[in-house]
Amino acid sequence: MSNATEDPPAAAVEINLEAEFAASNIQEVFDKLERELVGLVPVKTRIREIAAMLLVERLRKRLGLTTETPTLHMSFTGNPGTGKTTVALRMADILHRLGYIRQGHLVSVTRDDLVGQYIGHTAPKTKEVVKRAMGGVLFIDEAYYLYRPENERDYGQEAIEILLQVMENNRDDLVVILAGYADRMESFFHSNPGFRSRIAHHVDFPDYGRDELLAIGKLMLDRQNYRLSPGAETAFGAYIERRMKRPHFANARSVRNALDRARLRQANRLFAAMGQPLSRDALMTIEEQDIRASRVFLGAPKDKGAA
Repeated sequence: MSNATEDPPAAAVEINLEAEFAASNIQEVFDKLERELVGLVPVKTRIREIAAMLLVERLRKRLGLTTETPTLHMSFTGNPGTGKTTVALRMADILHRLGYIRQGHLVSVTRDDLVGQYIGHTAPKTKEVVKRAMGGVLFIDEAYYLYRPENERDYGQEAIEILLQVMENNRDDLVVILAGYADRMESFFHSNPGFRSRIAHHVDFPDYGRDELLAIGKLMLDRQNYRLSPGAETAFGAYIERRMKRPHFANARSVRNALDRARLRQANRLFAAMGQPLSRDALMTIEEQDIRASRVFLGAPKDKGAA
């Protein structure tokens, strides 16, 4: 006679995926990404796909269908100012909510944080960074600078060897995201196949278009209680079109820098009119003249940055 309380066979167990997704609260992270980043539809889609795969893998592990933690290390490629660091922060949050890392923190570093300047300096520097990142995500920006084959006395290779060992042996407790320009990252992976073999997910970040950058700028100002007048908005659209054609353009980063300088001009314009009463609206509004005073409109040499 069988026991009525006996557990059902594994094949008969059913899981409500919708309920599991809701319980994970990762929709909150997706919503944050939508608020924080304009556009980037391919990137957001890829992040959702990775999250879906990880949620399913978690359920498979619960039912004994898998025993190994999936490889989670990633590569983010794209030009500066395309949201790589922001997405890495949100990915850390997703991984934490799904139980793949103990904490949701992100440690962001560059070569200087990992590589020492003399013999015996690199290993403790790299190991200290890894220690801080353990249980979370280590984000290495411009990772290709770790490898400098032209310099025989460079200590970057030592940091690379430590990172490769950690990425392999601590997959259950650390996720590494390598970031940088796409072409340089490709060369880096070619020269360091150990990294390529450990990277499971490659996410490419496209450049923003003119309208997206304008929307990003307006969002940045709104968060600081500023706004563009109608004339300033038209001028800023023209500014973006010109700035995109100049060297060293860095997408959202260049937009932020341009708006910082516009706010500086606005403050000086208001200061020059000292003695006149100031309204709340005047303190909030960037005018067209604050934008058109940029060197971009004054014919600055094309080989220089723009203010």
